[in-house]
Amino acid sequence: MTQKNKKLIAGNWKMNGLQASLKEIELIAAKVGHYADKGTFLICPPATLLPGAKALAGDDLNIGAQDCHSEKNGAYTGDISAEMIAEIGGSFVIVGHSERREGHHESNEAVKAKAEAALGQGLKPIVCCGETLQQREKGEAIGFVTQQIADSTPDSLSKDGEIAIAYEPIWAIGTGKTASVDDVAEMHVALRKTLVDKYGERGNTVEILYGGSVKPENANALLHTQDVDGALVGGASLKADSFLGIVAAL
Repeated sequence: MTQKNKKLIAGNWKMNGLQASLKEIELIAAKVGHYADKGTFLICPPATLLPGAKALAGDDLNIGAQDCHSEKNGAYTGDISAEMIAEIGGSFVIVGHSERREGHHESNEAVKAKAEAALGQGLKPIVCCGETLQQREKGEAIGFVTQQIADSTPDSLSKDGEIAIAYEPIWAIGTGKTASVDDVAEMHVALRKTLVDKYGERGNTVEILYGGSVKPENANALLHTQDVDGALVGGASLKADSFLGIVAAL
């Protein structure tokens, strides 16, 4: 999985990628090993590519999924379970991304249930959070996001580093806008306090990633910001060159 002294760089391909895109996985896998002492690396392709991606990933690239159902199996057309992800060798799963919270009306309670299902199958959930531009402009960002994480994460952790958090301000996802370093630091410090309040000392072992238009040009500044333990990368993870450019910022 991950070690807290390493940064976690995760790529979320969203609904992008066909079989030909697996070439990018192969290229990434061939080079991330050079940075293995500094980071843990992850690509979350669409479900159709999970087996092929896992076959190409090698030892230095983790493969994960973009979502899972809270139930182990059943009449849930179109969904995939944490058990299915684990069976093909996945080790992570993203839960509670703002695009699912908004587009699929997922509540904090639903996200928490998915995170718990992931843990039950030995997967590491990356629990997402983030505010709208309106909430930020009203001064509600920190209160909203910290409550979101308090309500979306499992009640307890059985070991260090069992989950990760990804802070993605909604207004910065896919827009080219990025939160300022000061804004990111302020939010991540607040999230760290929330995690320590909930989990005690174990809360210090949870990685807090920043996401929202992360690219090679801004990765260095973001990855060296207080309490930023890595990045959740969207569009820049679709091509090996740009993803590896972010990795090189380590």
